[in-house]
Amino acid sequence: MSEPLRLAMWSGPRNLSTALMRSWENRGDTKVMDEPLYAHYLARTGLTDHPMTEEILASQPQDEAEAIASCFAPVEDSITIDYQKHMAQHLLDGMDRSWLDNQTIVLLLRDPRRVLASYSKVRSEVTLDDIGLPQQLELAERAVLMVDSGRFLHDPEAHLRVICEVVGVRFDPDMLAWPAGRRESDGVWAPAWYASVEASTAFGPPQDQTIAVDLPAHLELLAAEADEIYHHLLERSVDLG
Repeated sequence: MSEPLRLAMWSGPRNLSTALMRSWENRGDTKVMDEPLYAHYLARTGLTDHPMTEEILASQPQDEAEAIASCFAPVEDSITIDYQKHMAQHLLDGMDRSWLDNQTIVLLLRDPRRVLASYSKVRSEVTLDDIGLPQQLELAERAVLMVDSGRFLHDPEAHLRVICEVVGVRFDPDMLAWPAGRRESDGVWAPAWYASVEASTAFGPPQDQTIAVDLPAHLELLAAEADEIYHHLLERSVDLG
């Protein structure tokens, strides 16, 4: 049996990542994985303010080696693409990086002010590492492509075609729409985070980027630091004009 393409989409939180997971899962040749490092991340950091922490810890390997091994588990013969949704913040300091060489990495970016505005509604205390910008900066050196979600939503099909071309698979029109509802492949944390994507059947309209995003005063300094990293990465991302 030939090895599938291990396609790893790394992003920060509150991005387009779950909708993209739906998109790829709607292909007949693709299996998806939902944040396979989440339990290890919580166990290692000791964070307890994430929704459904106990359920997450019980649902996945907490050991680093076991969590990484799950990213390379065998798949059915009919599966040629092993699509993995990863959160950049789960790539902790001191964690083994060698396994990343066996993935085809794409980075999904988003304006950090919009990330912070959404994320801070769930977790009031937020750091730069929590939204994964330093980790994305590191992952950029391994990525074959970077895609900005704001740009993506202006033309999902064109962006999906570019992603497929770069990673070496055919574009499938089935990626543009999917049935509403929850999936067996969703992480146990879905009830806390996935309400909007569960109601969706396709990618939504682009957000109006001209509307300013208001943040609490204590997040403004963090936003400025995050914005500098984001724009550095944005310069290297897909721009379809």
